[in-house]
Amino acid sequence: MSLRNVAIIAHVDHGKTTLVDRLLHQSGAFRENQRVAERAMDSNELERERGITILAKVTSILWHGTRINIVDTPGHADFGGEVERILNMVDGVIVLVDAAEGPMPQTKFVVSKALKVGLEPIVAINKVDRHDARPTAVVNDVFDLFAALDASEEQLDFPILYGSAKQGWMAAHPAGPRQDMQPLFDLVLRHVAPPAIEEGPLRMLGTILEANPYLGRIVTGRIRSGSIRPNQIVKVLDRAGSLVEEGRVSKVLAFRGLERTGVEEASAGDIVAVAGLPKATVSHTLCAPEVVYPLPAQPIDPPTLAMAFRVNDSPLAGTEGDKVTSRMIRERLLREAEGNVALRIEEAADKDSFEVAGRGELQLAILIETMRREGFELGMSRPKVLFERGPGGELEEPIEEVTIDVDEEFSGIVVQKLSERRAELVDLRPSGGGRLRLVFHAPTRGLIGYQGELLSDTRGTAVLNRVFHAYAPYKGEIEGRRTGVLISNGDGQAVAYALWNLEDRGPMMIEPGTRVYRGMIVGEHSRGNDLVVNVLKGKKLTNIRAAGKDENVLLTPPLRMTLEKALAYIADDELVEVTPKSIRLRKKMLDESQRRRQEIRDQKSEIRGQKQFSGTSGF
Repeated sequence: MSLRNVAIIAHVDHGKTTLVDRLLHQSGAFRENQRVAERAMDSNELERERGITILAKVTSILWHGTRINIVDTPGHADFGGEVERILNMVDGVIVLVDAAEGPMPQTKFVVSKALKVGLEPIVAINKVDRHDARPTAVVNDVFDLFAALDASEEQLDFPILYGSAKQGWMAAHPAGPRQDMQPLFDLVLRHVAPPAIEEGPLRMLGTILEANPYLGRIVTGRIRSGSIRPNQIVKVLDRAGSLVEEGRVSKVLAFRGLERTGVEEASAGDIVAVAGLPKATVSHTLCAPEVVYPLPAQPIDPPTLAMAFRVNDSPLAGTEGDKVTSRMIRERLLREAEGNVALRIEEAADKDSFEVAGRGELQLAILIETMRREGFELGMSRPKVLFERGPGGELEEPIEEVTIDVDEEFSGIVVQKLSERRAELVDLRPSGGGRLRLVFHAPTRGLIGYQGELLSDTRGTAVLNRVFHAYAPYKGEIEGRRTGVLISNGDGQAVAYALWNLEDRGPMMIEPGTRVYRGMIVGEHSRGNDLVVNVLKGKKLTNIRAAGKDENVLLTPPLRMTLEKALAYIADDELVEVTPKSIRLRKKMLDESQRRRQEIRDQKSEIRGQKQFSGTSGF
């Protein structure tokens, strides 16, 4: 049977998963009476909620006697560890672009990787039914993007289709005919080369990894040469060619529609999942015993951001979640690292915390949210950026390319705020409809928590996209949060009367009836220092009337903290307590006198450091 392996590249929310849905339906992958969820490929609960693809997935379609394996790539740079490996499995890419928004930074990130490995693209302009669609201008933008990414002449001579995945059609012209997806199927068969099959025994590169409760570790990849069948003896080599293990294949699974089915044999060119090898992982070569050299594997971009995952040691620990011990957290993080090569996990000296480094805020926030839903309780530190040393020993930090589409009236505040965060404006151009597209080079640490601030500055109208650019010399200090916080001085339930009396001090983060403890952050102080307050103090009874009888307390709604907002908000001496039901902010040291002593120690060491500096500088 003839084969084609193709990946779909698209920016978040440009319609990639919907397109695959339509291809599956029109190829007859589902029975007439079969009920299928919309956006069937986004199988992860968080993917459906956030409208993003986190994990790469493979689906297979039979069209006129040819099997087309379609790989759905993550559209976000934070999950780039997945992207680089996926592209080694395919022979062509469909670049799906929104007819109104045009190519976005995340598209650029994945396309640059695809062009680098020599894949020839098919460009599909989606959502041409939008009222603000500008398909001709978008095609020119795509050409400019490819040219800027050093595409070859063959890659620049790309075929183009226009259509609407939602309506289920593709055509050679924006006007139609608006019938079905056949033009896209036919173009894939014509333009994408069949997989190149090498001579020799079995060799297959592990590309996607997952843990299955019944089959154990499953490695998915493309067979480069030879064939594989259940009970076959294979060995596993790492990137350097060292033997990792030798074992027996327990099951070979091929992709059929959205399902995986066991097969008796799979041959070169096909994409399959293999079970039965407990040590095999991504970038390892699965091969016949006589093979000596591994397949070349793509190096993966380094992590840029790290956070400490700690055991929750607050007074309310264990009241809302059932997975609270360091052993459980350690096992879960190591399991995550097995299937997610873009993550790096290190155990801290105190054994109760783990440093997890990843490709960005989104990737780490998704991991925390997933663990939270599984019943874990965690204490999270403020994200910190991972610095590197340059060739001359100077400190270098990760810089990201940030693209912001914003209404012209708000462009001034955006430029001002990002300049304060040490960003440089590198491009400014109109993007139609009274909007501007601003492009910045900004340090990663300056972008922590900026998304929420941008939305409030622009009344929710701005769209921000970011992608790793390069390491560059350290840009200098960035001013953090200017305000202090209000800290509870006792354990109990917050009282409306106390919160009402404290409203002059600053906005609250809790409601009446919320359980609080000593050291928990309950609000934001209007001044620059922290203030310890009593949120448990009720109104005193008198012999004339009962407390609360003559006064209806009206409170301002509290500040709502999402996980991303909370992580960006906290200072270095604070933690975010994450449980299945709550997100709380707290001080690392709950006891006020301990915090005071630590403050005095820090001040003394700072003075000592300044004296030493002035002594050595000859002042």
